[in-house]
Amino acid sequence: MSPADIRVWILEDNARLRQQLGLLCTDTPGLGDGRGFPRAELLLETLKLESAHPDVLLLDVGLPGRSGLDILEEMGQLAPHTRILVLTVFEEEDKIARAINAGASGYLLKGSTPEQIIAAIHDCHEGGSPISPRIARRVFELLARLTKPAAPTDLSPRETELLKLLVEGLTNKEISHRLDISPHTTDTHLRRLFVKLHVRSRAAAVARALKSRLV
Repeated sequence: MSPADIRVWILEDNARLRQQLGLLCTDTPGLGDGRGFPRAELLLETLKLESAHPDVLLLDVGLPGRSGLDILEEMGQLAPHTRILVLTVFEEEDKIARAINAGASGYLLKGSTPEQIIAAIHDCHEGGSPISPRIARRVFELLARLTKPAAPTDLSPRETELLKLLVEGLTNKEISHRLDISPHTTDTHLRRLFVKLHVRSRAAAVARALKSRLV
């Protein structure tokens, strides 16, 4: 893979699907690596041993041993710059909410087409929050319902502007262009905003903003 390629790893216990996703990544221009792991424990051990972490992780939640949901917080500690795209057959509302509140960047069903998966990987890498259209409305309704109004949050004018752009659905790249700041600065602002809002993902930040009427 070239240095410009998006490094993608796959955590999936189904060997056939894991191989298909790996080939999809290695055969698609702009993507690379495509390394697959059948168990969460093996993935975590590899992250501890290697310095080159994935840019995007395709993560299944229904695994033997530790589930994908169980390791989301640990993933955030071991590989804080890795964006996580949950890819699963599950549509249960509690799993969707747990995944996004724990820091997952997006949520796709395994029935998604290769084109949809590739587009979601690029969107996720650029700071977006791709979610299968089939479940998108349910996700945001659920998050808004489960999100409790927080104590008044003192946001700076820049943070308020940033939150508005998140609600609009802009990616990090689009936000950088709109605000005329570097992608690194955008990422720094987002992390500080998430801390203030007590959330771990863009979707959760949007839910918080709508529930508390911050924008």
